[in-house]
Amino acid sequence: MKTRSLIIPVILLVFFLSLAFSPYLVAAKKNQQEKNEEEETIIIPEEIRSALKQGLAQRQGRQDIPFSLAKHLFLPARENIHSIFLFKMKNQDIGFTPLELPPIPEKKEGKEKKTETPPEAETEKPPAPLQTSLEVFLQFHRLEKKEPAEIFKEIYIPLNLQAEGASYDPEKEEIYSTAYPLPPGDYLLAMAVASLDLQRIGTLYYEFSLPDLTQAFQELDTTPIFFVKGMKRMASPEITAEIHKDFFTYSVLQIEPKTENVFVKRENLDIFYYIYGAQPKQDGMFDIVVNYEVLKDKEPVIRFEEISYQAPIISQPLPMKKTVVIKSEKEGEKKETRFLEPGTYTLSISIKDNVSGKSSSEKIDIEIK
Repeated sequence: MKTRSLIIPVILLVFFLSLAFSPYLVAAKKNQQEKNEEEETIIIPEEIRSALKQGLAQRQGRQDIPFSLAKHLFLPARENIHSIFLFKMKNQDIGFTPLELPPIPEKKEGKEKKTETPPEAETEKPPAPLQTSLEVFLQFHRLEKKEPAEIFKEIYIPLNLQAEGASYDPEKEEIYSTAYPLPPGDYLLAMAVASLDLQRIGTLYYEFSLPDLTQAFQELDTTPIFFVKGMKRMASPEITAEIHKDFFTYSVLQIEPKTENVFVKRENLDIFYYIYGAQPKQDGMFDIVVNYEVLKDKEPVIRFEEISYQAPIISQPLPMKKTVVIKSEKEGEKKETRFLEPGTYTLSISIKDNVSGKSSSEKIDIEIK
């Protein structure tokens, strides 16, 4: 299957990131320099600090406000690594209450007769919007021999959420994200979500490692591979830690990821990842080739044409179509393109860096419904 037209999003992505990374990285570097020159004041209430410390040794989370980590991703940011944490919270656990709307001013009676609202009309008003406010705290501990050695960074993020009353589902788990640039190393994230009065506190703990993406030339590898639901460009990069519902930000990109590799029939796989360990040519460009295959029970059902990339950051749509040969007595053999039927498949990715000669491969299970 030819994929020449699919290279366009990659070119656009590289263009966007080449424009955006300079101010983003300068700002990140400036923030780090300011931190070194003057110690930042981070206020974490003693109740939160005590709750995080209490479960630290056993990595035992507190469940006053239950939440869980859905996925950890990371992408390059020159000196640091953009670390992305996707977590889940159920609506009924985070205290949504009706939003108090300002009263509608009464119209003064003039020459026209005032029309009274029938009592039955009042009962037909749509449900009021809902709101909740929480406080989120992050502690990044450096790990030495799998034990916390020091607190590298502490972050406080206020979280204000609203929901439509008509579509509100108390049982639904929503996806939220937060991100922060960190140097390479081994870490333990201690995270707390609390009510404003700090009477309800939820905590979780997550160990992770970040490779040095700028120096990792011993082998070819990728950052965590994920699939994208939607992606758009923002006016400017986000340089402070925030929490977002359904998406995360990366440089000037707003990316809505899939947390589960489940697709509907006729939906493309829009894959996103970064290849590290590849070496640039003398002109600074890369020469990387990737082969994508979709397997069913270890047998290939789709083979895409080999794709060449001049940059190691990859955003690639892959249509889930296969070519089948149909035989008939009247028409003989003819080829048809069909979408994959529902079922479980494996996406196989083979990567080769033509400059260094190194290669790597990945396999990802997917499901089509």
